[in-house]
Amino acid sequence: MTGLSDSFQRPINYLRISVTDRCNLRCVYWGINKIRLTGGEPLVRSGLPKLIQMLAQIENIDDISLTTNGTLLSGYAAELKQAGLGRVNVSLDTLKPDRFELITRGGGNLDQVLEGIEVARAVGLNPVKLNVVVMSGINDDELLDFATKTITEEWHIRFIELMPFAGESTVAPRFISASEIRQRVELLGELEPCLPTMGNGPAKYFRFPHAMGTIGFITPISEHFCFQCNRMRFTADGKLRPCLLSDYEVDVKQPLRSGISSAELKELIKQAVANKPLRHRMAEGYVPKGRRLVK
Repeated sequence: MTGLSDSFQRPINYLRISVTDRCNLRCVYWGINKIRLTGGEPLVRSGLPKLIQMLAQIENIDDISLTTNGTLLSGYAAELKQAGLGRVNVSLDTLKPDRFELITRGGGNLDQVLEGIEVARAVGLNPVKLNVVVMSGINDDELLDFATKTITEEWHIRFIELMPFAGESTVAPRFISASEIRQRVELLGELEPCLPTMGNGPAKYFRFPHAMGTIGFITPISEHFCFQCNRMRFTADGKLRPCLLSDYEVDVKQPLRSGISSAELKELIKQAVANKPLRHRMAEGYVPKGRRLVK
């Protein structure tokens, strides 16, 4: 299947596969050529290297990446790289051990994550991007600490606006807009626009003059990027979702188990793509009810 586009003529070439809905932390928040493996925490899924190896053998797949909380990464990085994984994003919301325990509800160890980041770099899973969900009163006092890392080390930080969980109508008062985050970070100096190190995601990238790393801003709330969204999500229980922030989904697992043909599968995929909404409705207070937001 080639030339896959939705009803608003957005090309769809990026599939995010939730390989599990399980996670070892409990944090508080086709026509396809790009694959991102997510969760839950994908590294708790058995057989993940084999899955990556299978995906890497598919013709026209030119980018396989993974989003992880990093706690298990050091033990898997080399095997994942050998299997065909290209790069990783690591969720890291704090640089303080005690705060890490608070945010993850005691489920992880910060040193394990930092070790995982270094091992990933060492085996060539580059660039390692670090996702920081900014929360007022929880970790926003570390903005300058993270930003400084991009100057003195080759850290690629992406500050992400907090989104509501399923069942919540708002993220206030924890929400901080990307414009405010940038304003506070620029106490260290003026940020200059730059191209992304890899990938074509929604982040807008900047760097300080002569910095080794970069800073990205992801703005799902204050400045949504739905008009250029090229993504679909395949959930851990076999549903194809054209928009993460919509409750609409198409069941693929049961038809596959019932033996549908390739042509019928193609029609299911087309149905999901055709129903991709123009944009999410969080600005109007709508939050998906059916699922908790995942990576």
